[in-house]
Amino acid sequence: MKNKLTIFGLVLIAIALTGCADATDIQACIPVGEHTYGFWGGVWHGMIAQFDFIGSLIWDDVSVYARNNNGGWYDFGFILGIGALSSGSTSVAKK
Repeated sequence: MKNKLTIFGLVLIAIALTGCADATDIQACIPVGEHTYGFWGGVWHGMIAQFDFIGSLIWDDVSVYARNNNGGWYDFGFILGIGALSSGSTSVAKK
């Protein structure tokens, strides 16, 4: 019971701290005329995220996540892209 109460308290503190996070309007960050990535761009960026991470450690102009995206649809595609390569090869042992 004590472990459950501790976990609940930590989750409650995490929610309280992240609830104050500031959201920046992405349109203010994107230069006029620059391409905005949507759902399919998010899928592609999710699929190559592992390689982008390695590249970002080596070069300063490589990033894992596109800053000029359209929001929720890009995020959804990004998560699907990561999941497409990472969880497709699971197996279940049969007796």
